[in-house]
Amino acid sequence: MRRTTWSVIISLIGILTIVAPAVAAEVSIDKLPPSVVKTVPQCGDTNVDPNLNEMSVVFSKDMLDKAWSFVGMSKESAPKFVGKPHYAQDKRTCIVKVALEPDKTYAVWLNSESHRNFKDSGKRPAVPYLLVFRTAKGK
Repeated sequence: MRRTTWSVIISLIGILTIVAPAVAAEVSIDKLPPSVVKTVPQCGDTNVDPNLNEMSVVFSKDMLDKAWSFVGMSKESAPKFVGKPHYAQDKRTCIVKVALEPDKTYAVWLNSESHRNFKDSGKRPAVPYLLVFRTAKGK
């Protein structure tokens, strides 16, 4: 029984030497990449007003100005942008004017593996996010 106790203690010490450095490394918002926290239209919405003329993306951190990557999954599924995107005064909300069609599914990456221009003020690329939504049928 005494031998078993020492075996357990030695095993725990071994595990701690592996786990402790990872736990000691501080996880903080400053060190992690930004992520999408909200979109308008909302991802997965299937009844978006086709007259909506502006899309917005809110990130978890202040973002680098004049840096964005809206990447259409295909030419047919990408929203038509009208003008250039810009950031609101909060430095977290990217806004772009759009022209949408009724009864159409849209899919656009906000950053991707190859396009990583959405970056925080520390130049860390945002985690890629796939925004998919469908517009309502026209009247």
